[in-house]
Amino acid sequence: MDPTNSTSPGMFILLGLSDVPYLQVIFFLMFLAMYIITLSGNLLLIIVVRINTTLQTPMYFFLSNLSFIDICFSSTIVPKLLINTLAKDRSISFMGCAFQMYFSLALGATECIILAVMAYDRFAAICKPLHYNTIMNKRLCIILAVGSWMACFMNSSIHVFITFQLPYCKSHHIGHFFCEIPPFLQISCRDTRLNEAAMYVSAGILVMMSFFLTLISYIHIISTILKIQTSHGRQKAFSTCASHLTVVTFYYGTIMFMYLRPRSAFFPETDKTISILYTVVTPMLNPFIYSVRNKDVKRTIKNSLTRKLTL
Repeated sequence: MDPTNSTSPGMFILLGLSDVPYLQVIFFLMFLAMYIITLSGNLLLIIVVRINTTLQTPMYFFLSNLSFIDICFSSTIVPKLLINTLAKDRSISFMGCAFQMYFSLALGATECIILAVMAYDRFAAICKPLHYNTIMNKRLCIILAVGSWMACFMNSSIHVFITFQLPYCKSHHIGHFFCEIPPFLQISCRDTRLNEAAMYVSAGILVMMSFFLTLISYIHIISTILKIQTSHGRQKAFSTCASHLTVVTFYYGTIMFMYLRPRSAFFPETDKTISILYTVVTPMLNPFIYSVRNKDVKRTIKNSLTRKLTL
Protein backbone atom coordinates (compact mmCIF):
# COMPACT_ATOMS: atom_id res chain seq x y z
CA MET A 1 0.00 0.00 0.00
CA ASP A 2 1.24 3.51 -0.81
CA PRO A 3 2.12 5.12 2.53
CA THR A 4 0.83 8.47 1.33
CA ASN A 5 -2.68 7.02 1.08
CA SER A 6 -3.03 5.94 4.69
CA THR A 7 -2.05 7.24 8.07
CA SER A 8 -2.53 6.38 11.73
CA PRO A 9 -4.45 8.76 14.06
CA GLY A 10 -1.11 9.96 15.48
CA MET A 11 0.33 10.88 12.09
CA PHE A 12 -0.13 13.51 9.39
CA ILE A 13 0.85 13.37 5.73
CA LEU A 14 2.56 16.45 4.29
CA LEU A 15 1.68 16.44 0.59
CA GLY A 16 4.66 18.65 -0.24
CA LEU A 17 5.32 20.64 -3.37
CA SER A 18 4.98 18.15 -6.21
CA ASP A 19 4.54 14.47 -7.12
CA VAL A 20 6.27 14.86 -10.50
CA PRO A 21 9.66 13.02 -10.28
CA TYR A 22 11.80 15.48 -12.26
CA LEU A 23 10.28 18.46 -10.39
CA GLN A 24 11.03 16.74 -7.10
CA VAL A 25 14.71 16.50 -8.03
CA ILE A 26 14.76 20.16 -9.13
CA PHE A 27 13.04 21.29 -5.90
CA PHE A 28 15.41 19.19 -3.79
CA LEU A 29 18.54 20.65 -5.39
CA MET A 30 17.15 24.19 -5.33
CA PHE A 31 16.12 24.12 -1.67
CA LEU A 32 19.30 22.33 -0.62
CA ALA A 33 21.37 25.09 -2.25
CA MET A 34 19.21 27.79 -0.64
CA TYR A 35 19.49 26.12 2.78
CA ILE A 36 23.29 25.92 2.55
CA ILE A 37 23.44 29.59 1.51
CA THR A 38 21.12 30.52 4.39
CA LEU A 39 23.24 28.73 6.99
CA SER A 40 26.54 29.99 5.55
CA GLY A 41 25.45 33.60 5.08
CA ASN A 42 23.81 34.04 8.48
CA LEU A 43 26.54 32.20 10.36
CA LEU A 44 29.21 34.29 8.61
CA LEU A 45 27.39 37.49 9.59
CA ILE A 46 27.22 36.40 13.26
CA ILE A 47 30.95 35.55 13.24
CA VAL A 48 31.86 38.86 11.58
CA VAL A 49 29.99 40.80 14.27
CA ARG A 50 31.71 38.78 17.00
CA ILE A 51 35.28 39.26 15.72
CA ASN A 52 34.99 42.96 14.84
CA THR A 53 34.63 45.03 18.02
CA THR A 54 33.57 48.09 16.01
CA LEU A 55 30.46 46.18 14.92
CA GLN A 56 29.37 45.39 18.48
CA THR A 57 26.71 48.10 18.48
CA PRO A 58 22.92 47.92 19.04
CA MET A 59 22.26 47.67 15.30
CA TYR A 60 24.53 44.65 14.89
CA PHE A 61 23.32 43.12 18.14
CA PHE A 62 19.81 42.98 16.67
CA LEU A 63 21.17 41.94 13.28
CA SER A 64 22.89 38.99 14.98
CA ASN A 65 19.58 38.13 16.61
CA LEU A 66 17.94 38.26 13.17
CA SER A 67 20.60 35.96 11.68
CA PHE A 68 20.22 33.47 14.53
CA ILE A 69 16.44 33.51 14.07
CA ASP A 70 16.85 32.88 10.34
CA ILE A 71 19.17 29.92 10.94
CA CYS A 72 16.70 28.35 13.39
CA PHE A 73 13.62 29.27 11.32
CA SER A 74 15.04 27.71 8.18
CA SER A 75 16.32 24.65 10.07
CA THR A 76 12.86 24.04 11.53
CA ILE A 77 11.32 23.69 8.06
CA VAL A 78 13.82 23.01 5.26
CA PRO A 79 15.41 19.70 6.41
CA LYS A 80 11.98 18.01 6.63
CA LEU A 81 11.03 19.61 3.29
CA LEU A 82 14.16 18.14 1.67
CA ILE A 83 13.43 14.67 3.05
CA ASN A 84 9.78 14.75 2.00
CA THR A 85 10.59 16.06 -1.48
CA LEU A 86 12.24 12.75 -2.45
CA ALA A 87 10.76 10.31 0.09
CA LYS A 88 7.75 8.11 -0.63
CA ASP A 89 6.70 8.24 3.01
CA ARG A 90 5.83 11.86 3.78
CA SER A 91 4.32 11.21 7.18
CA ILE A 92 5.13 13.28 10.23
CA SER A 93 4.22 12.35 13.79
CA PHE A 94 1.71 14.29 15.85
CA MET A 95 4.45 15.54 18.18
CA GLY A 96 6.83 16.24 15.31
CA CYS A 97 4.19 18.36 13.61
CA ALA A 98 3.36 20.18 16.85
CA PHE A 99 7.03 21.00 17.48
CA GLN A 100 7.52 22.20 13.90
CA MET A 101 4.45 24.45 14.14
CA TYR A 102 5.52 25.73 17.57
CA PHE A 103 9.03 26.76 16.56
CA SER A 104 8.12 28.11 13.12
CA LEU A 105 5.35 30.28 14.59
CA ALA A 106 7.53 31.52 17.45
CA LEU A 107 10.55 32.28 15.29
CA GLY A 108 8.50 33.91 12.53
CA ALA A 109 6.78 36.21 15.03
CA THR A 110 10.07 37.02 16.77
CA GLU A 111 11.52 38.10 13.43
CA CYS A 112 8.56 40.48 12.97
CA ILE A 113 9.30 42.20 16.27
CA ILE A 114 13.07 42.26 15.79
CA LEU A 115 12.58 43.97 12.42
CA ALA A 116 10.44 46.62 14.14
CA VAL A 117 13.08 47.07 16.86
CA MET A 118 15.75 47.49 14.18
CA ALA A 119 13.62 50.20 12.55
CA TYR A 120 13.39 51.98 15.91
CA ASP A 121 17.17 51.67 16.27
CA ARG A 122 17.65 53.37 12.87
CA PHE A 123 15.13 56.05 13.92
CA ALA A 124 17.15 56.76 17.07
CA ALA A 125 20.45 56.79 15.13
CA ILE A 126 19.26 59.14 12.37
CA CYS A 127 16.66 61.31 14.10
CA LYS A 128 18.22 61.50 17.59
CA PRO A 129 21.97 61.07 16.93
CA LEU A 130 23.11 63.03 20.00
CA HIS A 131 20.97 60.90 22.31
CA TYR A 132 21.44 57.59 20.47
CA ASN A 133 23.77 55.96 23.01
CA THR A 134 21.48 57.01 25.85
CA ILE A 135 18.32 55.77 24.13
CA MET A 136 19.72 52.46 22.80
CA ASN A 137 21.66 51.50 25.91
CA LYS A 138 22.77 47.94 26.57
CA ARG A 139 20.04 47.27 29.12
CA LEU A 140 17.24 48.35 26.76
CA CYS A 141 18.68 46.25 23.92
CA ILE A 142 18.73 43.13 26.08
CA ILE A 143 15.19 43.78 27.37
CA LEU A 144 13.86 44.26 23.82
CA ALA A 145 15.57 41.12 22.52
CA VAL A 146 14.63 38.86 25.45
CA GLY A 147 11.11 40.29 25.61
CA SER A 148 10.58 39.60 21.90
CA TRP A 149 11.68 35.98 22.22
CA MET A 150 9.63 35.32 25.36
CA ALA A 151 6.42 36.95 24.11
CA CYS A 152 6.50 35.12 20.78
CA PHE A 153 7.25 31.70 22.25
CA MET A 154 4.40 32.13 24.74
CA ASN A 155 2.07 33.23 21.93
CA SER A 156 3.10 30.22 19.84
CA SER A 157 2.36 27.76 22.65
CA ILE A 158 -1.24 29.03 22.85
CA HIS A 159 -1.83 28.63 19.11
CA VAL A 160 -0.29 25.16 18.93
CA PHE A 161 -2.36 24.02 21.91
CA ILE A 162 -5.72 25.18 20.50
CA THR A 163 -4.85 23.96 16.99
CA PHE A 164 -4.11 20.42 18.11
CA GLN A 165 -7.24 20.32 20.25
CA LEU A 166 -9.25 20.26 17.00
CA PRO A 167 -10.51 16.91 15.66
CA TYR A 168 -9.20 16.12 12.19
CA CYS A 169 -11.82 13.74 10.89
CA LYS A 170 -11.94 15.05 7.30
CA SER A 171 -8.39 13.99 6.49
CA HIS A 172 -4.91 13.76 7.91
CA HIS A 173 -3.42 14.82 4.58
CA ILE A 174 -2.00 18.36 4.80
CA GLY A 175 -1.87 20.23 1.50
CA HIS A 176 1.34 21.97 2.47
CA PHE A 177 5.09 21.32 2.88
CA PHE A 178 5.22 21.98 6.63
CA CYS A 179 2.89 22.17 9.61
CA GLU A 180 1.32 25.64 9.50
CA ILE A 181 -1.99 26.72 11.04
CA PRO A 182 -4.13 27.66 7.96
CA PRO A 183 -4.07 24.20 6.29
CA PHE A 184 -5.02 22.56 9.60
CA LEU A 185 -8.12 24.72 9.90
CA GLN A 186 -9.15 23.46 6.46
CA ILE A 187 -9.18 19.78 7.47
CA SER A 188 -10.90 20.07 10.84
CA CYS A 189 -14.50 18.87 11.16
CA ARG A 190 -15.19 21.27 14.05
CA ASP A 191 -16.11 24.94 13.86
CA THR A 192 -12.75 26.76 13.75
CA ARG A 193 -13.97 30.31 14.25
CA LEU A 194 -12.31 30.54 17.68
CA ASN A 195 -8.99 29.44 16.18
CA GLU A 196 -9.35 31.89 13.31
CA ALA A 197 -10.19 34.73 15.71
CA ALA A 198 -7.14 33.90 17.83
CA MET A 199 -4.96 33.81 14.70
CA TYR A 200 -6.28 37.19 13.48
CA VAL A 201 -5.85 38.81 16.91
CA SER A 202 -2.33 37.44 17.25
CA ALA A 203 -1.35 38.43 13.70
CA GLY A 204 -2.97 41.83 14.22
CA ILE A 205 -1.05 42.51 17.42
CA LEU A 206 2.34 41.05 16.50
CA VAL A 207 2.52 41.58 12.76
CA MET A 208 0.39 44.68 12.18
CA MET A 209 1.70 46.53 15.23
CA SER A 210 5.28 45.67 14.26
CA PHE A 211 4.57 46.82 10.71
CA PHE A 212 3.03 50.13 11.81
CA LEU A 213 5.81 50.80 14.33
CA THR A 214 8.28 50.19 11.51
CA LEU A 215 6.31 52.44 9.16
CA ILE A 216 6.14 55.26 11.71
CA SER A 217 9.87 54.98 12.33
CA TYR A 218 10.58 55.25 8.63
CA ILE A 219 8.26 58.23 8.17
CA HIS A 220 10.35 60.08 10.76
CA ILE A 221 13.59 58.79 9.22
CA ILE A 222 12.66 59.92 5.71
CA SER A 223 11.49 63.28 7.04
CA THR A 224 14.85 63.77 8.76
CA ILE A 225 16.83 62.61 5.72
CA LEU A 226 15.04 65.13 3.47
CA LYS A 227 16.29 67.90 5.75
CA ILE A 228 19.94 66.95 5.18
CA GLN A 229 21.59 69.70 3.16
CA THR A 230 24.08 67.72 1.08
CA SER A 231 23.06 65.14 -1.50
CA HIS A 232 25.93 62.90 -0.34
CA GLY A 233 24.56 62.94 3.20
CA ARG A 234 21.06 62.10 2.01
CA GLN A 235 22.37 59.29 -0.17
CA LYS A 236 24.39 57.78 2.68
CA ALA A 237 21.41 57.91 5.07
CA PHE A 238 19.04 56.40 2.49
CA SER A 239 21.56 53.65 1.77
CA THR A 240 21.75 52.76 5.46
CA CYS A 241 17.99 52.24 5.67
CA ALA A 242 17.26 50.84 2.20
CA SER A 243 18.34 47.29 3.05
CA HIS A 244 16.17 47.17 6.17
CA LEU A 245 13.17 48.60 4.33
CA THR A 246 13.57 45.97 1.59
CA VAL A 247 13.46 43.12 4.10
CA VAL A 248 10.56 44.64 6.02
CA THR A 249 8.36 45.13 2.93
CA PHE A 250 9.02 41.62 1.63
CA TYR A 251 8.61 39.83 4.96
CA TYR A 252 5.61 41.65 6.44
CA GLY A 253 3.78 41.57 3.12
CA THR A 254 3.95 37.80 2.77
CA ILE A 255 3.13 37.16 6.44
CA MET A 256 0.06 39.40 6.36
CA PHE A 257 -1.13 37.82 3.12
CA MET A 258 -0.92 34.38 4.73
CA TYR A 259 -2.40 35.06 8.17
CA LEU A 260 -4.83 37.95 7.73
CA ARG A 261 -7.18 36.37 5.18
CA PRO A 262 -10.50 34.59 5.77
CA ARG A 263 -10.32 30.79 5.65
CA SER A 264 -12.33 30.75 2.40
CA ALA A 265 -9.45 32.59 0.71
CA PHE A 266 -6.91 29.84 1.39
CA PHE A 267 -5.64 28.12 -1.76
CA PRO A 268 -3.01 25.36 -1.32
CA GLU A 269 -0.80 26.17 -4.31
CA THR A 270 -0.80 29.93 -3.67
CA ASP A 271 -0.19 29.38 0.05
CA LYS A 272 2.79 27.14 -0.65
CA THR A 273 4.39 29.80 -2.83
CA ILE A 274 3.81 32.55 -0.27
CA SER A 275 5.13 30.35 2.56
CA ILE A 276 8.31 29.59 0.60
CA LEU A 277 8.98 33.33 0.32
CA TYR A 278 9.06 33.98 4.08
CA THR A 279 10.35 30.61 5.31
CA VAL A 280 13.08 29.90 2.74
CA VAL A 281 13.80 32.93 0.55
CA THR A 282 13.85 35.72 3.18
CA PRO A 283 16.22 33.91 5.61
CA MET A 284 18.59 33.36 2.67
CA LEU A 285 18.47 36.98 1.48
CA ASN A 286 18.75 38.75 4.85
CA PRO A 287 22.53 38.44 5.41
CA PHE A 288 23.30 39.49 1.83
CA ILE A 289 20.91 42.45 1.87
CA TYR A 290 22.58 43.73 5.04
CA SER A 291 26.21 42.78 4.43
CA VAL A 292 26.61 43.55 0.71
CA ARG A 293 25.61 47.17 1.31
CA ASN A 294 27.77 47.51 4.45
CA LYS A 295 31.41 48.54 4.10
CA ASP A 296 32.34 47.52 7.67
CA VAL A 297 31.07 43.98 7.17
CA LYS A 298 32.81 43.63 3.80
CA ARG A 299 36.05 45.06 5.23
CA THR A 300 36.01 42.58 8.13
CA ILE A 301 35.46 39.62 5.80
CA LYS A 302 38.21 40.85 3.47
CA ASN A 303 40.71 41.36 6.31
CA SER A 304 39.93 37.94 7.80
CA LEU A 305 40.44 36.23 4.44
CA THR A 306 43.68 38.15 3.87
CA ARG A 307 45.07 37.06 7.26
CA LYS A 308 44.12 33.45 6.53
CA LEU A 309 45.87 33.50 3.16
CA THR A 310 49.06 35.09 4.53
CA LEU A 311 49.44 32.55 7.36
